[in-house]
Amino acid sequence: MGLLRAVALNTFREAVRDRVFYNLLLFAVLLVGTSLIIGQLAAGQDVKIIKDLGLAASLLFGVGIAVFLGIQLVAREVERRSVHATLAKPVSRPVFLLGKYVGLLLTLGVNITVMAVALFAVLAVYQSVTPAGVQATWTAPALDPRLLIALGLIYVELAVVTGVALLFSTYSSALLSATFTTAIWVAGHFVGDLRTVEQIGASGTTVWVARLVSWVLPNLALFDVKAEVVHGLPVPAGQVVAAVGYGAAYGAAMWLIAVAIFQRRDFK
Repeated sequence: MGLLRAVALNTFREAVRDRVFYNLLLFAVLLVGTSLIIGQLAAGQDVKIIKDLGLAASLLFGVGIAVFLGIQLVAREVERRSVHATLAKPVSRPVFLLGKYVGLLLTLGVNITVMAVALFAVLAVYQSVTPAGVQATWTAPALDPRLLIALGLIYVELAVVTGVALLFSTYSSALLSATFTTAIWVAGHFVGDLRTVEQIGASGTTVWVARLVSWVLPNLALFDVKAEVVHGLPVPAGQVVAAVGYGAAYGAAMWLIAVAIFQRRDFK
């Protein structure tokens, strides 16, 4: 555990010092703030727009951090040749990869926390300047606790994306890793469509290939409850538990595959 903690904390410190992290975090917080201004343009829908933009900003900038930092988890160590010194110590390759993974998850946790604080601060300000009569027309309160559910599932989605980035970083270049990870993130939101491709007239091999791909890709739609939260609809506890379990299992699978690949690499 001591070695794992050391690798994770070192990865976290490197990520925090990275300019990419600060730039993305700054733009994300600014976007949440500007949602307060944009919300004024749509009478009656303002609080919904603020929530929607805030959650969307948390996801998009979180993915940016997960991709741009995740692809460097191993690739940068190899380029600097620092991986030789690290693996020469009593640090096994699985522990090395797990520490890198946990370190970036800590970084993403800080990002989501800052975004949550910023979003709730904007909503608190907006609520304080909104007449009670207008607030009575809202389908959900401005400071709706269900926003934490949406933010929590966004974090789980980011953990899955980080696992994918970790996998590609073990054997591919930074550019290709970023391209593949981003493509999988986009495709992961359309897994449901792939599983029902026969309903649009496809048949035979196309259907089987689509179904196979849909089971390999991460089903990221499971983590998307933004619409329910923004419109004040209930989010079943069973759905949340299932999504978290799926995300943990997929992330673990990505780490195991990454370990299997990383074990075969020769750094001599």
